[in-house]
Amino acid sequence: MNSMNQVILIGNLTRDPELRKIPSGKAVADLGLAVNDGYKDKDGKAVERTVFVDVVTWDRQAETCAEFLKKGAPVAVEGKLQLDQWQTDSGEKRNKLRVRAQRVHFLGRPAKSKAEAEPTPSQKADIPDEEEVPF
Repeated sequence: MNSMNQVILIGNLTRDPELRKIPSGKAVADLGLAVNDGYKDKDGKAVERTVFVDVVTWDRQAETCAEFLKKGAPVAVEGKLQLDQWQTDSGEKRNKLRVRAQRVHFLGRPAKSKAEAEPTPSQKADIPDEEEVPF
């Protein structure tokens, strides 16, 4: 039997990307994605619900997400479902289903990198007060 593991989601980030490096030096970023899903109930009334999805992305894509994305940013994610399984210190078995992103498309207008977002003290000095603007 053939099978297919492909996920395409469009939504908004629920938090800033969390970037870290694993011992081998590879970058990995965890993203939280909120995807709205609308349907009509049995009475024909419109109902909207939100599905929260954990997404992981690796290497340069992870670094780019951490640099340019922030909470609330609209993104499209293409990837595959991945089941992570582990055992806690107390011996309990745990698992988590998430999306391993192959591509993260930034939607909306391009954002400045986080380093460029906040003006430096010298840039702040160049910005005139409202009272100094002649028009």
